[in-house]
Amino acid sequence: MYKRVVVIVLDGVGVGALPDAAAYGDEDAATLQHVVAGVGGIPLPQLERLGLGNIVPLVGVAPVQRPLASWGKMAEQSAGKDSVTGHWELTGIILQRSFATYPAGFPVEIVDLFTSITGVRPLGNIAASGTDILRDLGEEHLRSKRPIVYTSTDSVFQIAAHEDIIPPAQLYELCRATFDALRPYNICRVIARPFRGESSATFYRTSGRHDFSCLPPDDTLFDRLHKKGIPTCGIGKIGDLFADRGLAQSIPTSDNRMGMTKILAALDHISTGLIMANLVDFDMVYGHRLDVAGFAAALVEVDGWLAQLLPRLEADDLLVITADHGCDPTTPGTDHTREYVPLLVYSPALSKTKDLGIRDSFADLAATLAENFGLECRTGRSFLATLGA
Repeated sequence: MYKRVVVIVLDGVGVGALPDAAAYGDEDAATLQHVVAGVGGIPLPQLERLGLGNIVPLVGVAPVQRPLASWGKMAEQSAGKDSVTGHWELTGIILQRSFATYPAGFPVEIVDLFTSITGVRPLGNIAASGTDILRDLGEEHLRSKRPIVYTSTDSVFQIAAHEDIIPPAQLYELCRATFDALRPYNICRVIARPFRGESSATFYRTSGRHDFSCLPPDDTLFDRLHKKGIPTCGIGKIGDLFADRGLAQSIPTSDNRMGMTKILAALDHISTGLIMANLVDFDMVYGHRLDVAGFAAALVEVDGWLAQLLPRLEADDLLVITADHGCDPTTPGTDHTREYVPLLVYSPALSKTKDLGIRDSFADLAATLAENFGLECRTGRSFLATLGA
């Protein structure tokens, strides 16, 4: 039905705790609702027109009788609440086993393994935010030249290093070697975190972040489209999350603004196939740092940009706006939250829009897009016929 599909993942913008959220300590999470209420309501006119207020009650964003988009929300079936798991499920992979996490730090055997690669024992080995770890250990790193290792409640092994001590190219090689060594431990990602600055007061992370991620255990929607010769493009950290597999084009970005610019540019040269973009600032810059006001301002900025995007879409285009998990900055802790994600589905060709309800899995999106492009639905339940009815 649709020649070109654009999927925009608002990283971390969940819309309420899942039924099993208590098992993750997230029973009170509701990222979007809490952020909007936390600033007393914000105007989101484009998202309101599309039907965002029809999904969940939001201060300042009203439900509309005839939204431009079909609307609903999706539950995560996979075990976990990280970006890789969420994006994989959006493309049809449901994980029964979650990745290993080490919220108390890595065991001695993993630290020894890393030390055997670098020749020095790392600093840190704690669960911490990226900004806090630089403030606490950045100056010691400059003195000792020992890399900083840290993690979170996600399955990540993060390596921070000042660019003058370990240049980015060297840091990437270290991350590759570490990723290979850690395969038996079921750690999802090794992340390079280069930074600059002269002291704890001036340290800042550069745009040189790079994720070294596990490969999906089966073909994703990207793989299946690519094998069929249908163009595929990932914008933002999509390439990192899928290890670039199944992507004809992978376009990295440093922030939301760059991501939005790249999406518009992609429309100029990609006329068919699937474009998936991740807008990372909600999670990386605001959610993890408990910055409610910044999170709200980023929503307003994206909403304003949608006024540029929507007129660019043709009758045979389909736009999907969703998320990969929650990252509620108002609940205890700084990590992701186990939440439903929003679902807005728009095309200029849709004369009627409908309530898509509560979907059983993020994989319902994969099933819908697979059916659209003439592929068998392996997981999930397609809602394509509902859109066309």
